[in-house]
Amino acid sequence: MSSARSRLSVGHMEKIAFLGLGHMGAPMARQLIAAGHPLTVWNRTAEKAEPLVGAGARLATDPADAVRDADVVITMLAGPDAVRSVADAIVPELSAGVHWVEMSTVGPDVVRELAARVPDGVTLVDAPVMGSTDKAASGQLGILAGGEADGVAHVLACFGPVTRTGPLGSGAALKLVVNTAVIGGVALVAEAMRLADALGLDEETAKGALAAGPLGGAVGRAFATDVHFGSDLAVKDVALATEVTRLPAMEAVLAHYEAAAADPAVVHEDIARAVDHIRAGGRDVQTS
Repeated sequence: MSSARSRLSVGHMEKIAFLGLGHMGAPMARQLIAAGHPLTVWNRTAEKAEPLVGAGARLATDPADAVRDADVVITMLAGPDAVRSVADAIVPELSAGVHWVEMSTVGPDVVRELAARVPDGVTLVDAPVMGSTDKAASGQLGILAGGEADGVAHVLACFGPVTRTGPLGSGAALKLVVNTAVIGGVALVAEAMRLADALGLDEETAKGALAAGPLGGAVGRAFATDVHFGSDLAVKDVALATEVTRLPAMEAVLAHYEAAAADPAVVHEDIARAVDHIRAGGRDVQTS
């Protein structure tokens, strides 16, 4: 991958292609429209793009169409397989000077795969995010940027504060560390509440005691109602982490989320629903 001079410049509103309009991607793309960037969007389910088109974005017919004239390409997709599939379509269309910002949670190995595929003169940046849908909607995500991110720092700032993590792949690596801690913490809170249930403790009293301790942040996330991160995505992220090194506690956590994701009432719901599933001892939980 070459470090050729970027065609981005101060004062120039870059043409941006945003691929992936899920729970996180759609509000992130809206931040770019609000900042005045000419935006082209693509999503596998085109209907999800309609609100953005109404706000001024152009809807591409396919990934290749989305990136053909873009200065910056942003991918925010479900996981490694989705990223690889989109890469097959867009890599032949990327030209020198383009920045490709990969913001999905895929791990550093996939970032290295992509780096080996991009044409000379294209700058790949890995920049996964910390935070959920509420932070995406308010432009307050934490951005973990690895690689040569100077040329797109101002674009990334549309989404929230940017932390430079080091060389290419380091953003993706740190995101795995952060998600492992959060997802594991939520599962631990669920087990603690299952113990509280078995001991006959008042639910609010138990929650309050846990919230006042070192797991306070995990307690807030375990019982959040205004955010979304599906149990299926938790399975994907923990599996990525446990493939890197042996993590016995997280292997047990993975089993919890796999069981939750096997429940049709829980699989695509926020991980707060997985907390209900764990507290119920793995029995099916009813859709609210």
